[in-house]
Amino acid sequence: MQEKAPSFSGHKSKAIIHEAKGTPIVFLHGYSYDRTIWQKLGITELLTAKHVPFMALDMPYGAKNECYPKIHDPGINVEITHEATEKTFNRRAPIIVGASLGGYIALRYAAKYPVKGLLLIAPARAFEEDSLTSTYPKFNFPTRIIWGSEDNIISGEEMRTLSDRLPNSKLFTYEGAGHSAYKEQPERFKRDLLELYATAELT
Repeated sequence: MQEKAPSFSGHKSKAIIHEAKGTPIVFLHGYSYDRTIWQKLGITELLTAKHVPFMALDMPYGAKNECYPKIHDPGINVEITHEATEKTFNRRAPIIVGASLGGYIALRYAAKYPVKGLLLIAPARAFEEDSLTSTYPKFNFPTRIIWGSEDNIISGEEMRTLSDRLPNSKLFTYEGAGHSAYKEQPERFKRDLLELYATAELT
């Protein structure tokens, strides 16, 4: 596992990268976090020990990360994610893990580029664009959606609707957790991540 400062699509970012064989996992943080959230929860250490390739990238939409220049345009953020994934993992289709705004970028990524699976934590803006929602019936890869029962930003009804719209999806409710459910219940999140990884590797 190494920390690097690569440039993708004209944006210099910091990234935590572990290269290995197999399907890579790409982590997209929420607006209020950066690449280090996955490290602080012990997720990067776990995946390194299990020889799972991954990249936790500072994204230019974030308020607190070290990526320059910053930009909120979702299309550009998708392209940065794609270029980073292609260059780092030699065009292997990834599993994308996206939290909140990162979940929205993950959905847009999957609508445009091949993925092996999605793990979405209370993804924002899931139904704002008809051009995006019209692609959901084609999401035939495994998807897991995590929602905290005390989330005051994203509703459970919206997450249930999203799960119903995605053909190979499961919704997991983290009782007592808020919007950043993975942060509040990291051990359960790790189990759900590894379950999705094992499922995606078989497809």
